[in-house]
Amino acid sequence: MPNPSTAGAPTARFLALEGVDGSGKSTQAQLLADWYRAHGMDVMLTREPGGTALGERLRAIVLDPAITCADRAELMLMLAARAQHVAACIRPALAAGQVVITDRFSLSSLAYQGYGRGLPLEEIRAADAVATGGLRPDLTLVIDVPLETALERLGAARDRIEGEGAAFLRRVIAGYHALAHSDATIRLVDGRPAAAAIHRAITAGLSCPAPANPAEGEP
Repeated sequence: MPNPSTAGAPTARFLALEGVDGSGKSTQAQLLADWYRAHGMDVMLTREPGGTALGERLRAIVLDPAITCADRAELMLMLAARAQHVAACIRPALAAGQVVITDRFSLSSLAYQGYGRGLPLEEIRAADAVATGGLRPDLTLVIDVPLETALERLGAARDRIEGEGAAFLRRVIAGYHALAHSDATIRLVDGRPAAAAIHRAITAGLSCPAPANPAEGEP
């Protein structure tokens, strides 16, 4: 049953956790999935790129430091993984009445390939709409940390995108801020406190959705 402390809070069945690498979003995605389960919800926790066999193969390619990848090629690989993710994983889970929590979704493409790489945002939005069939999260939570915090948490071992350097990651962070300020379904969450405190801040603004009837079909 929903947490009484969140009475009147917005409900969400499809949530995305976002943030620059090193923000702690993956930890928060897991904590959020556990919270929903503790309230009796059937939850699917997934990630991008990944979530499917094809997506995991593409993830290995796009994050491999030994591979050189043009900016638009990187975007297309991410979108190919997302198209498979939506078709084989997310839409079926939503149709079955599950709460879906994904570690990254469309906002990552705008922040990383848009603000980070400099590709046109409208070009990314158009291509992403093809990949997702127009599916958007009910709520996107951006775990927001300063660049210095992100770099410290990343440490020395980094994948191809994490290793792009401070200037690139600074543009990504700025992109998340700009995107959050232009969309009411995107919420910035301070990622500097301890993980438990961040989790409390997230769930304080949520209530659990009512159990869905799978017969109702896709949202």
